Amino acid sequence: MDFLESFNQSLFLLINADPATPAWRIHAAMLVANKLILLVPGVMAAVWLWGREAQRDLMLKALASIGVALFASYLFGALWPHSRPFVIGLGHTFFEHKPTSSFPSNHTIIIATFAFALILDRRWAGWGWLALAAAALVGTSRVYLGVHFPLDIAGGLLLAPIAAAVTAPAWRRAGAPLTGVAQGVYRKVLALPIARGWIRACRPRVGRLPVN
Repeated sequence: MDFLESFNQSLFLLINADPATPAWRIHAAMLVANKLILLVPGVMAAVWLWGREAQRDLMLKALASIGVALFASYLFGALWPHSRPFVIGLGHTFFEHKPTSSFPSNHTIIIATFAFALILDRRWAGWGWLALAAAALVGTSRVYLGVHFPLDIAGGLLLAPIAAAVTAPAWRRAGAPLTGVAQGVYRKVLALPIARGWIRACRPRVGRLPVN
């Protein structure tokens, strides 16, 4: 464990920016580290509003997978807390962050779990691999800015496919009725924009959704 921690800290120092880093690089890294994650809820909302039933089912499955992954992340943080670099005075930090447990990275987990939900669906695998690259980029940016260690990012990337794989069989059994209920609520709450054709209604089909 001492060797692993030493390796983790040494690799962090290699990646972490310093006060001499040009301001534009810091600003670009902050944009990636803190804002790129917003694409996940944005894409999920867009697919739900304008997609078809199978696509909506996939978005709900991805959301459930993210929930499983974040619960696992919470358990890791509660049972095996790990200090962030700035808590132990290591390296340089370029934005304020609460001194919560660093392992694993939740930003990485959210994007990577969404990515693996798409990859496991196969029909969306190309977009999934693109999202996985974004997860790695976000994670690296957070190391660069001093709020995570490299192994926090690796942990998130390893936990994501496990969460997506665990969720998939459960969703095959329970996903169709849950999607149906969600669509019923959606049609009632957003009846006006649906009636005006701004967003898609998508009536539920008879029988189960295709198995993903």
